[in-house]
Formats: sequence, C-alpha cells, structure tokens
Amino acid sequence: MSEPKSLKEQYDALVLKLSDQFSDADPLELDQILFIVGLQELGQLHRKFSKDEKINVIHIAICRLLEPYGYYAFSHYDEDMWPHYHVVEELPFLKAGEQSRLMKEALVHYFVEKEYL
Repeated sequence: MSEPKSLKEQYDALVLKLSDQFSDADPLELDQILFIVGLQELGQLHRKFSKDEKINVIHIAICRLLEPYGYYAFSHYDEDMWPHYHVVEELPFLKAGEQSRLMKEALVHYFVEKEYL
C-alpha cells in the first residue's frame, strides 16, 4: 500500500499535467490554472475575453474552489449564463504563503473531484 502523496507532490503533478495539455513548454502559474478552472465552470471555452472578463473568470474559479470550504455558495446564473456566488463566511486574514497553500489545496481537491488527477 503506497503512502498518500503530499500536497506539494499532488500540486506538482497537476501543474505538469495541465502544462502538458495547455502550455507550449513553460509550467503554468497559479493564476493561469485559476483561469482554466474559471473557463471550465463558465463553460464558454472558445471565445475571447476582455481584461475585465478575465478577472471575472478567475473570480468564478476562486468562488467555486472555496465553495467546499464554506466561504462561498452558488447563487444563480445571470442572463449571459455567468455563475454568481455569494459570501457565506468571510475569508480569514491569511499571509501570502497561507493563501497560496489554500488555493493549491483547493485546486488539487477540485481536479481530484473532476477525476482529472
């Protein structure tokens, strides 16, 4: 029986797999992976987005990723089929490293749930 992989090992495997699929050669950064999640959740994969829309796509990803942690809950889709979330519980103050760890953990959880990892 093998030991469970550490968060770092799981996240590194995720970055490698996503980079192979979506990048030419460079490993994807956290914000790029968040954008991929946002696109997946939005379901509008084959269109161009303005800079403001890209920020909103990343916001969708953050809300979706933190939903299982009890910070956000899905509210509704608007007339353009963009998902909206409302705050359930305010995020606690987190240092940069803690924020990064939370997002990496949430990403690993999301992609395991989607059976990608």
